[in-house]
Amino acid sequence: MINKLIANIKKTNAPIVVGLDPMLSYVPEQVQKKAFAEYGETLEGAAEAIWQFNKEIVDHTADLIPAVKPQIAMYEQFGVPGLAAYEKTIAYCQSKGLAVIGDIKRGDIGSTSAAYAVGHLGRVQVGSKTYSGFHEDFATVNPYLGSDGVKPFLDVCREEKKGIFILVKTSNPSSGEFQDRMVEGRPLYELVGEKVAQWGSELMGDDYSYVGAVVGATYPEMGRTLRKIMPKSYILVPGYGAQGGRGKDLVDFFNEDGLGAIVNSSRGIIAAYKQEKYASFGAEHFGEASRQAVLDMVQDISGALEAAKA
Repeated sequence: MINKLIANIKKTNAPIVVGLDPMLSYVPEQVQKKAFAEYGETLEGAAEAIWQFNKEIVDHTADLIPAVKPQIAMYEQFGVPGLAAYEKTIAYCQSKGLAVIGDIKRGDIGSTSAAYAVGHLGRVQVGSKTYSGFHEDFATVNPYLGSDGVKPFLDVCREEKKGIFILVKTSNPSSGEFQDRMVEGRPLYELVGEKVAQWGSELMGDDYSYVGAVVGATYPEMGRTLRKIMPKSYILVPGYGAQGGRGKDLVDFFNEDGLGAIVNSSRGIIAAYKQEKYASFGAEHFGEASRQAVLDMVQDISGALEAAKA
């Protein structure tokens, strides 16, 4: 699957991923009203609204992007109907040829971790048959319970040729409370990065590993260090746009081949119509606003990478 992601990036020339993280407040009033007219102001109504919202954005951006990253919590808050919308979103995006990174941040041990891995990336046995539950192409994994929590995902990735992105240095302000703590003279995130590189060396695609890392755009100097520690790991970079990251800050997350990183923007794209820059589109054309935000993001990052080569 890492080979497919890279092929998609090369085809679109867009090393970006759209975070499909739909808070109900992002969904325009006309979309909500239509959903509530059919299902009432219920969990089913909310799930229908976010599904229609996602579909409109994907329809307007799928030809420009290689991948999407739905954050499962935004769907879980609407209970079982929300999870149904999550799975429907995944299937729809895959039907458009997009790679899907399930942002699930799972991290547990033993049979629990194995169940998470099977449910999201693998196949569950039901009698004589097997089924793919949420069938994402990649998933995000929290490694802070150690190898016991990661190994079941590695096993499934090996079987299914899928991938994971392991949290190494996250973009949130308080990440340093633990991730930056010094351990034998080195920050903890560097030691996690070394484990990612080790795990990934046993699960290689053509040029990059099935085992990637999450490193926040808000910490470019740390990204530079981690890029060297994990040369064959793809880096998923959250924190662009709304959290302050810009193209010029992200150059060192990439390798010299122009690959090696994929940058996420969530509300900066899906709620673009709420920004002053894109207000002229109006809520009725939120999909077009998202498309323009994608084009602007691609230009920003591609321009920064080109400038770095010069």
